[in-house]
Amino acid sequence: MPVEPAVQKPVCLADYTSAQLMLPELRGDDVPGVVQELCQALRKEERVPDLLPFYHAVLVREYLVDTVLGSEIAFPHARINGMAQTCFAVGRSQTPIRWGSPEWAPVRLVFLSAVPATDAADYLCLLSALTRFSKQPALVENLHRAKNSAEMLAVLKQIKLREVLA
Repeated sequence: MPVEPAVQKPVCLADYTSAQLMLPELRGDDVPGVVQELCQALRKEERVPDLLPFYHAVLVREYLVDTVLGSEIAFPHARINGMAQTCFAVGRSQTPIRWGSPEWAPVRLVFLSAVPATDAADYLCLLSALTRFSKQPALVENLHRAKNSAEMLAVLKQIKLREVLA
């Protein structure tokens, strides 16, 4: 019987993404445009199975419950079938994006997560790490100042994941 290769467990935020999923200069200037840009990055890297259902799921969820936290950061996400593992793309804007409605908040960093429909534990681990990141002003500022996607990824390597108790 063949032995399947061991899947490497994520140990830091960077393990859920890649340099190709870091967008240092978002072109979109509204929620649908930014979500579309990040969805396309995830699809290009073959992280999501089907772009349109994922895009719609993210927008529907975002319009029902906006995901802005302090520090000008939004964490939109959607659960979808057919995904191998939880992942995210991050985009950065030099000028604040109007996020949410009717009372909008300025956002300059957007972390778009794609989550397998059946994987709650891994997503909670990721969300916990993203929340801790958002509460560390020095690291948030380092992400804003990163010169390129490789430097952005290096900042995310500094946020270690906590063990999830089974």
